[in-house]
Amino acid sequence: MSSSFRFASLSLLGCLALAATASAQSVQPLKGQTPEQMQKDVSECQATAKSSSGYDPAAPPPQSAEEEKERGARVKGAAKGAAVGAAAAQVQGSQHDAYDKVSDDAKQEYRQENAKDAAAAGAAVAASRQRQDRREDRRDDKQAAKDAEAKKSAYQQAYSSCVGGRGYSVAP
Repeated sequence: MSSSFRFASLSLLGCLALAATASAQSVQPLKGQTPEQMQKDVSECQATAKSSSGYDPAAPPPQSAEEEKERGARVKGAAKGAAVGAAAAQVQGSQHDAYDKVSDDAKQEYRQENAKDAAAAGAAVAASRQRQDRREDRRDDKQAAKDAEAKKSAYQQAYSSCVGGRGYSVAP
Protein backbone atom coordinates (compact mmCIF):
# COMPACT_ATOMS: atom_id res chain seq x y z
CA MET A 1 0.00 0.00 0.00
CA SER A 2 1.52 3.34 -1.00
CA SER A 3 1.86 6.11 1.58
CA SER A 4 -0.24 8.52 -0.51
CA PHE A 5 -3.06 5.96 -0.73
CA ARG A 6 -2.80 5.33 3.01
CA PHE A 7 -2.90 9.09 3.68
CA ALA A 8 -5.92 9.50 1.38
CA SER A 9 -7.68 6.61 3.12
CA LEU A 10 -6.99 8.06 6.56
CA SER A 11 -8.14 11.49 5.42
CA LEU A 12 -11.33 10.00 4.04
CA LEU A 13 -11.95 8.09 7.26
CA GLY A 14 -11.36 11.28 9.24
CA CYS A 15 -13.89 13.15 7.13
CA LEU A 16 -16.40 10.34 7.50
CA ALA A 17 -15.86 10.29 11.24
CA LEU A 18 -16.51 14.03 11.37
CA ALA A 19 -19.60 13.62 9.24
CA ALA A 20 -20.90 10.82 11.42
CA THR A 21 -20.16 12.84 14.55
CA ALA A 22 -21.93 15.87 13.13
CA SER A 23 -25.03 13.85 12.38
CA ALA A 24 -24.67 11.72 15.55
CA GLN A 25 -25.47 8.64 13.46
CA SER A 26 -23.30 5.94 11.89
CA VAL A 27 -23.74 5.10 8.24
CA GLN A 28 -22.93 1.72 6.69
CA PRO A 29 -23.03 1.03 2.94
CA LEU A 30 -25.50 -1.67 1.91
CA LYS A 31 -24.80 -1.74 -1.83
CA GLY A 32 -21.00 -1.86 -1.87
CA GLN A 33 -20.52 1.89 -2.28
CA THR A 34 -16.94 3.10 -2.31
CA PRO A 35 -15.67 5.31 0.50
CA GLU A 36 -15.54 8.22 -1.94
CA GLN A 37 -19.18 7.68 -2.95
CA MET A 38 -20.16 7.30 0.69
CA GLN A 39 -18.45 10.58 1.59
CA LYS A 40 -20.19 12.35 -1.29
CA ASP A 41 -23.60 10.93 -0.37
CA VAL A 42 -23.21 11.76 3.32
CA SER A 43 -22.13 15.33 2.52
CA GLU A 44 -25.02 15.84 0.13
CA CYS A 45 -27.52 14.41 2.60
CA GLN A 46 -26.17 16.61 5.38
CA ALA A 47 -26.53 19.67 3.16
CA THR A 48 -30.06 18.66 2.17
CA ALA A 49 -31.09 18.00 5.76
CA LYS A 50 -29.53 21.28 6.89
CA SER A 51 -31.35 23.33 4.25
CA SER A 52 -34.70 21.60 4.76
CA SER A 53 -34.66 21.74 8.57
CA GLY A 54 -32.76 24.94 9.27
CA TYR A 55 -30.61 23.05 11.77
CA ASP A 56 -26.83 22.79 11.57
CA PRO A 57 -25.36 20.10 13.85
CA ALA A 58 -21.92 21.68 13.50
CA ALA A 59 -23.30 24.93 14.98
CA PRO A 60 -26.22 24.05 17.27
CA PRO A 61 -28.20 26.93 18.74
CA PRO A 62 -27.24 28.17 22.19
CA GLN A 63 -28.95 26.38 25.06
CA SER A 64 -30.27 29.59 26.54
CA ALA A 65 -30.73 33.09 25.33
CA GLU A 66 -28.77 34.38 28.26
CA GLU A 67 -28.02 37.95 27.48
CA GLU A 68 -26.41 40.52 29.64
CA LYS A 69 -29.19 41.21 32.09
CA GLU A 70 -29.74 44.74 33.26
CA ARG A 71 -28.82 45.03 36.89
CA GLY A 72 -29.88 47.67 39.38
CA ALA A 73 -33.35 48.27 38.01
CA ARG A 74 -34.73 48.93 41.49
CA VAL A 75 -32.01 51.44 42.29
CA LYS A 76 -32.54 53.20 38.97
CA GLY A 77 -36.29 53.26 39.57
CA ALA A 78 -35.77 54.67 43.05
CA ALA A 79 -33.42 57.35 41.72
CA LYS A 80 -35.88 58.37 39.02
CA GLY A 81 -38.70 58.41 41.54
CA ALA A 82 -36.70 60.53 43.98
CA ALA A 83 -35.85 63.06 41.28
CA VAL A 84 -39.45 63.27 40.13
CA GLY A 85 -40.71 63.48 43.72
CA ALA A 86 -38.37 66.33 44.62
CA ALA A 87 -39.23 68.24 41.46
CA ALA A 88 -42.94 67.70 42.01
CA ALA A 89 -42.64 68.90 45.61
CA GLN A 90 -40.90 72.07 44.45
CA VAL A 91 -43.60 72.74 41.85
CA GLN A 92 -46.44 71.98 44.24
CA GLY A 93 -44.94 74.13 46.97
CA SER A 94 -44.35 77.04 44.61
CA GLN A 95 -48.04 77.10 43.80
CA HIS A 96 -48.91 78.18 47.34
CA ASP A 97 -48.12 81.56 48.91
CA ALA A 98 -47.42 79.96 52.28
CA TYR A 99 -44.55 77.92 50.81
CA ASP A 100 -42.47 81.06 50.29
CA LYS A 101 -42.95 82.05 53.93
CA VAL A 102 -41.57 78.82 55.49
CA SER A 103 -37.92 78.31 56.27
CA ASP A 104 -35.52 76.74 53.81
CA ASP A 105 -35.15 73.76 56.18
CA ALA A 106 -38.91 73.14 56.07
CA LYS A 107 -38.89 73.34 52.27
CA GLN A 108 -35.98 70.92 52.13
CA GLU A 109 -37.74 68.49 54.49
CA TYR A 110 -40.93 68.70 52.39
CA ARG A 111 -38.99 67.93 49.19
CA GLN A 112 -37.12 65.06 50.88
CA GLU A 113 -40.35 63.47 52.14
CA ASN A 114 -41.90 63.63 48.68
CA ALA A 115 -38.69 62.33 47.11
CA LYS A 116 -38.58 59.42 49.58
CA ASP A 117 -42.18 58.44 48.83
CA ALA A 118 -41.62 58.70 45.08
CA ALA A 119 -38.37 56.71 45.37
CA ALA A 120 -40.21 53.87 47.10
CA ALA A 121 -42.86 53.89 44.37
CA GLY A 122 -40.19 53.98 41.65
CA ALA A 123 -38.35 51.02 43.18
CA ALA A 124 -41.59 49.02 43.40
CA VAL A 125 -42.48 49.73 39.77
CA ALA A 126 -38.96 48.85 38.59
CA ALA A 127 -38.99 45.60 40.59
CA SER A 128 -42.31 44.65 39.05
CA ARG A 129 -41.02 45.32 35.55
CA GLN A 130 -37.86 43.37 36.26
CA ARG A 131 -39.85 40.33 37.45
CA GLN A 132 -42.08 40.53 34.39
CA ASP A 133 -39.05 40.70 32.09
CA ARG A 134 -37.53 37.63 33.77
CA ARG A 135 -40.76 35.66 33.32
CA GLU A 136 -40.86 36.63 29.64
CA ASP A 137 -37.20 35.62 29.25
CA ARG A 138 -37.90 32.20 30.76
CA ARG A 139 -40.89 31.73 28.44
CA ASP A 140 -38.78 32.75 25.45
CA ASP A 141 -35.99 30.35 26.50
CA LYS A 142 -38.45 27.46 26.80
CA GLN A 143 -39.92 28.21 23.38
CA ALA A 144 -36.46 28.52 21.82
CA ALA A 145 -35.48 25.15 23.29
CA LYS A 146 -38.64 23.54 21.87
CA ASP A 147 -37.98 25.10 18.46
CA ALA A 148 -34.35 23.95 18.48
CA GLU A 149 -35.36 20.40 19.41
CA ALA A 150 -37.96 20.34 16.62
CA LYS A 151 -35.36 21.52 14.09
CA LYS A 152 -32.87 18.92 15.31
CA SER A 153 -35.48 16.19 14.99
CA ALA A 154 -36.41 17.38 11.49
CA TYR A 155 -32.72 17.38 10.54
CA GLN A 156 -32.22 13.82 11.81
CA GLN A 157 -35.33 12.63 10.00
CA ALA A 158 -34.33 14.30 6.71
CA TYR A 159 -30.75 13.04 6.98
CA SER A 160 -31.80 9.45 7.77
CA SER A 161 -34.31 9.44 4.92
CA CYS A 162 -31.79 10.81 2.43
CA VAL A 163 -28.99 8.43 3.39
CA GLY A 164 -31.37 5.48 3.58
CA GLY A 165 -32.72 6.32 0.14
CA ARG A 166 -29.19 6.15 -1.27
CA GLY A 167 -28.62 2.63 -0.02
CA TYR A 168 -27.07 2.99 3.42
CA SER A 169 -28.13 1.75 6.80
CA VAL A 170 -28.29 4.42 9.49
CA ALA A 171 -27.85 3.62 13.16
CA PRO A 172 -28.01 6.10 16.03
